Amino acid sequence: MTNSILFDTSNADAVVSAMQIFPVTNPWNECVSNRPVLANSDAMIAQMQFDFTNGLTGSSIASHQKLHINFEMNYVLVPDNQPRVPVYFFNYPYDSDLDGGVSPEGLYPIPTNQPIEEWPLGLTLNGTPQTLQQWQTNDDGSDRHSITVEPGSGYIWETWKMLLTPTNWIASNGAKFDLSTNALRVVNGNTNVTSGDAAGFPMFPALVRFDECERGMVEHALRITVKRSLYGSYIYPATHFAAPSSNTSTNLPAMGQRLRLKAGFVIPSNWTLEEKAVALALKKYGAMVADNGSILGISVAPDDRWPNSGNCFNDLLGVVITNFEIIQTTGPNEGPRSPGAPSASAGPDQTVPVGQPIALQGVVTFSNSPPVIQWTEYSGPGTVTFGNAALTNTTANFSAPGIYTLELSANDGVHAVAYDAVVITVTNVINVSIARAGTNVNVSWTGGVAPFVVQQAAALPAAAWNNIVTTSVNSTNIPITNTTGFFRVMGQ
Repeated sequence: MTNSILFDTSNADAVVSAMQIFPVTNPWNECVSNRPVLANSDAMIAQMQFDFTNGLTGSSIASHQKLHINFEMNYVLVPDNQPRVPVYFFNYPYDSDLDGGVSPEGLYPIPTNQPIEEWPLGLTLNGTPQTLQQWQTNDDGSDRHSITVEPGSGYIWETWKMLLTPTNWIASNGAKFDLSTNALRVVNGNTNVTSGDAAGFPMFPALVRFDECERGMVEHALRITVKRSLYGSYIYPATHFAAPSSNTSTNLPAMGQRLRLKAGFVIPSNWTLEEKAVALALKKYGAMVADNGSILGISVAPDDRWPNSGNCFNDLLGVVITNFEIIQTTGPNEGPRSPGAPSASAGPDQTVPVGQPIALQGVVTFSNSPPVIQWTEYSGPGTVTFGNAALTNTTANFSAPGIYTLELSANDGVHAVAYDAVVITVTNVINVSIARAGTNVNVSWTGGVAPFVVQQAAALPAAAWNNIVTTSVNSTNIPITNTTGFFRVMGQ
């Protein structure tokens, strides 16, 4: 990257889809589909349902029991040499990463096209859509989060109430996150700090993005808001609570509490690709409580490329809070971060003639429960048939020549699934052998795709090749004559 790239572009899609956003063992990337449900899950859901509807009347009651889509957080990608500019933190400099600045100012790599929350969807000024430059300077009193991503270094910077003044940028506070580690932020020797999110979370890893929805699956946990949260408590990886001292009921969700869409919730087949992508994520990864709000809302990037002006998510608005459950979460050294994760090696790359099986030489190591082993075809021009896809050492047959990538996985249900890949080059080469068999010449071969044509010529180089036999097997007998003959085999 040499220039900054806005989130709502194909160039941003290409960069972000190639990034590893936190390690695979990170809570944001943790599969929780098999995690047990909390004993008081039903009571917590009932409490949240009451809080969302308390004091409401009429249709507002039903609306506030349902999931909401918030088109809010956007982001910009910047190169590693993006110039740093001062950002004045006017509320919480002591909870902010100054990153080389001097309190109350941080030094952040903010480009001139830094987007601010909610841009560009639905922002108008006197009926006219606001430009990015107008929105940067419009002090409208909203949350105005900003997210800056530096893919090369693997860092993100996030702020709250970001505003461009005539002299410089200002924000309530700012946070810097290292995407290469599971370690929590430490500011002034303290991990109990807020961020752009009340829970102390990064927001970028939790966003529903255009590129992943178009691939059919959001592969991470989402952020979600609740009406009231628990005082004095937060759950890893949250680092901060945001509740008054009166909020002491154990049925109130804490910051970091994880909700999961119930396995019994049937995702309708006629839902849009985007709706299915989000619902699948809520079943596999869930959503973590990140902030307080008046609605049960998840954050979606306000990308102007969403089909039907963003209405592609409308069916999700029918998901009610009772479709969710509260699960038991894992701590810093639990779940995928615990010792004993399996490892997988798919073996060396190989080359094989088409039509000839190849022996796969995978290895899986583990120290806990035996993992589920699976070979799959990741890519290739044809189909692959495995002898037994559940064994590390098995065979594979390929339907067509070309380059195939095969993936070996090991899943123990606790740790991140271990993967490794092997590249198999399938050639169209036919290797021919000729041997005398009594009064016949036996011509046999390996490789190629049937039907095969055996041809003969009287001399080399041949003026012409004559067809002798067409066969679907890999050998044929030809009577011996008193003439010189040369043979070749041609496949499809």
